[in-house]
Amino acid sequence: MDQTLSKLNEFLGSSKSIAVVAPKDSSVDQMAAALSLFLSLQAAGRQVSIATPENPLVELSHLVGIDKVKTSLGGSSGDLVVSFPYNEGEIEKVSYTLEDGLLNIVVKAGELGFSFDQKDVKYTRPQGGLDLLFIVGAARISDLGKLFDPELLKETTVVNIDNNSQNQGFGDIVMVSTRLSSVSEQIANVLMSLNLPMDLDISQNLLDGILSATNNFQSPNTSALALEMGGVLMRNGAKRESLSREMASTAFNRPQIPVQNQPSAPVQNSQPAPVQNSQPTNDQTFNNPPEDWLTPKIYKGSTNF
Repeated sequence: MDQTLSKLNEFLGSSKSIAVVAPKDSSVDQMAAALSLFLSLQAAGRQVSIATPENPLVELSHLVGIDKVKTSLGGSSGDLVVSFPYNEGEIEKVSYTLEDGLLNIVVKAGELGFSFDQKDVKYTRPQGGLDLLFIVGAARISDLGKLFDPELLKETTVVNIDNNSQNQGFGDIVMVSTRLSSVSEQIANVLMSLNLPMDLDISQNLLDGILSATNNFQSPNTSALALEMGGVLMRNGAKRESLSREMASTAFNRPQIPVQNQPSAPVQNSQPAPVQNSQPTNDQTFNNPPEDWLTPKIYKGSTNF
């Protein structure tokens, strides 16, 4: 295990609350990688959440676990905070009541009454207690929108995993390699190296991500690691058929290039030139041609060009 993976393993061992985030408008590769990491950590019994700045695209709906993706990092451990302006003497006491399964927070006004309106009340759920944050496939912090709040995440260890040459190299652990053809192959390698769970669903997600990023392994930029991890994932039971059929269907439905304007090849007369005094020209000649009639003929051209 190299130094970076060893350091990551150390942080994983000491982290109680973990989150995985992917950028806005994530590709199949980026979301497949993020989901696979999330599902693996969840299978390992870790407290983990997954989020993206906006709801995932429809084209990602086939990925396992896509219904778990949220648009905020306010996990179940975060506190709900109700905020409103306050001046001394405005509030006499704060209490609560339980009615029909609802918790009512009662703020009793003091003698001076409230100086604020209902529109001034705010509800927030801070990202409290987040120890480790994986950012998968985001070239820059701005790609995460409001998900990344430097003030709330100042005590959080940030892991940056990407293969984009435009990546800004942020984070406490930077795992960015432009030599790799997909983020999914990186996550597959991390899961294997750290002995994290990689079941059939996780393997299928990762293989779909690799296939999408490498055009079904046909891209000239396909890396050796992509091929290696693809073999591992298929041994785990992942299949190529679904994405391969989709790519084949797309290629089949492409408009064909018109051929009517292409230059025609010269047509060679298939009839032999008449030869005097060689063969009789009768019906038997056409019904029973010589044996070498259909064999290729070699023509020697001029060498003066």
